[in-house]
Amino acid sequence: MQARHRTALFLLPAGAWFVTMLVLPLVVVLVFSFGERGEAGGYSPAFVLDNYFNLPARWTAFQNTLTLAPVGTLACLLIAYPLAYFLAVRASEKWRTLLLVLVIVPFWTSILIRSYAWIFILGGQGIPALISAMGLGDIKLINTPFAVLTGIVYGYLPLMVFPIYVSLERLDKRLLEASADLGSPPWRSFLQVTLPLSMPGVATGCMLVFILLMGEFLIPAILGGGKVFFVGNALVDLFLQSRNWAFGSAVAVALVVIMLVTVTAYMRLTSRWAGGRDDLSLM
Repeated sequence: MQARHRTALFLLPAGAWFVTMLVLPLVVVLVFSFGERGEAGGYSPAFVLDNYFNLPARWTAFQNTLTLAPVGTLACLLIAYPLAYFLAVRASEKWRTLLLVLVIVPFWTSILIRSYAWIFILGGQGIPALISAMGLGDIKLINTPFAVLTGIVYGYLPLMVFPIYVSLERLDKRLLEASADLGSPPWRSFLQVTLPLSMPGVATGCMLVFILLMGEFLIPAILGGGKVFFVGNALVDLFLQSRNWAFGSAVAVALVVIMLVTVTAYMRLTSRWAGGRDDLSLM
């Protein structure tokens, strides 16, 4: 048996799983997107473009998603990088494992329970009550974009911390020592050595968090209170409540296309940046 035949044989189970679990559902959604809503809901076979022409009706959901998903990813990055840096570079071996476990601990509890905990923290008896008792005025935090963003950062922060931590933990400390021996201050060593070498972890963490946020629906539903909703919430409404599977499929296809374009552009940008950095390092 030739080598390429053996390779194809080994890849056959994974390929069959990929086609069955990913490609076929996407094909079904694409076909449904050109159909019509049945008389009793669901799907009625047809070939029309009305569902795509009606996409602006869900513009608010797309706007919220395309705004809060990048902002949430950036917020996670700004908080996760210093934390990952401390764990990988500054924390002692004695405490590092314990601190890493503490980062994972929130994942031991359902995201539903954690989100409901934030309802109390951001609700009328939580932080707003404390601010009012201090005489700083009345403020509303729950059912706002701020509440949704807070839940996003809390829920997705570990997914950003660990890829960055892995990149920083593998960093050769001798490079930092060499930079210091050459007279570079700590901030310059960080910008010229630590940050560039940790960019693969940053890129991985940002992509992981952003992709998951684009399909998020639970956090906006609980902390947004129906006032701040994502495309995921619109899909839940269209498929489970309105039972307009055709229009819901069109919304899902539009979301997939937006994600493909965004992720492809992001990957090209990061690969081009990495290639340019490698070229400079060879000079």
